[in-house]
Amino acid sequence: MDIKIERPTKEAIEGRRVDRWPVWAKEISRFEWHYDETEECYLVEGRAIVETKDGEKVEIKAGDFVTFPKGLACTWDIKEPVRKHFNFR
Repeated sequence: MDIKIERPTKEAIEGRRVDRWPVWAKEISRFEWHYDETEECYLVEGRAIVETKDGEKVEIKAGDFVTFPKGLACTWDIKEPVRKHFNFR
């Protein structure tokens, strides 16, 4: 399952009305996670490495728009405290 990372323009973020999405924040930590739904998120702060069960590692950081597919099982390794807007679809 592929994690999709984009670097959208400010206008694209405003067009999606990301600022109206809920906010999630997390300190430096490491934990397992499973996505029951597809999640879109925009990282406002921080940096993390997300590793899938098949060994793929992706680094995400402030300014990234990330889509996590439904059914994805992964491990989050937060290197710098994260704050993100998120939306499930």
